[in-house]
Amino acid sequence: MNDPLRGPALLTFDIFGTVIDWSEGLAAAARREKIEVGPEEFQAVIDHQARAEQSSYRSYAWILAESLTAVLGMKRAAARAIAVDAGSWPLFADSRDGLRRLMRIAPCVAMTNSDLRHGKLAQDQLGFRLSGWISAEEVRCYKPNPAFWSGVGARRGMTFGSSWWHVSAYGDYDLDAAARLGLTTVFVERPHSVYRPCPWRVRDLRDLAERLERLPTSEP
Repeated sequence: MNDPLRGPALLTFDIFGTVIDWSEGLAAAARREKIEVGPEEFQAVIDHQARAEQSSYRSYAWILAESLTAVLGMKRAAARAIAVDAGSWPLFADSRDGLRRLMRIAPCVAMTNSDLRHGKLAQDQLGFRLSGWISAEEVRCYKPNPAFWSGVGARRGMTFGSSWWHVSAYGDYDLDAAARLGLTTVFVERPHSVYRPCPWRVRDLRDLAERLERLPTSEP
């Protein structure tokens, strides 16, 4: 059983949609190509990517570019340029301060369906490095595959259990799988979130930091 009153030994984070505002980032990038992306188009892009991520491994930049071409009809060169720079899409307003405070509580590690280049761009935006950045490019699979969590656990020396907390706006990609593995799950309310019942539900990363600052931390 998860113990929601015990502090984390490790915090892992979904990035796109939880730390980075990928719906706004994608919409702004598409507008520069004179393509409008509303909620339906955005969901269609995400669904296309989800199907591609279930096949043999290809980089996230490849998958993202292909989805922009197939779903939005974007020209290939423009789609590739957008895809490789997706880590520069805007952070949510609370992400920088929230993560900085959370890093004082426990190691904070990105666990992201993206590429290493996206990690460099995102952390450049933050202005600091997280405790770790583990991407699909490194583990060669995509969430919600449990092998991703196994790969992160091996790299961090963590076993599955309630002292490992996973933070995400997405029940389907992240929180369902994490809960089945025995992790403590934290749902973050975001504009494009997919809710699942969790021991923790927070407005944003600042809210999570404020609440964890009142709890004891545990050792791995």
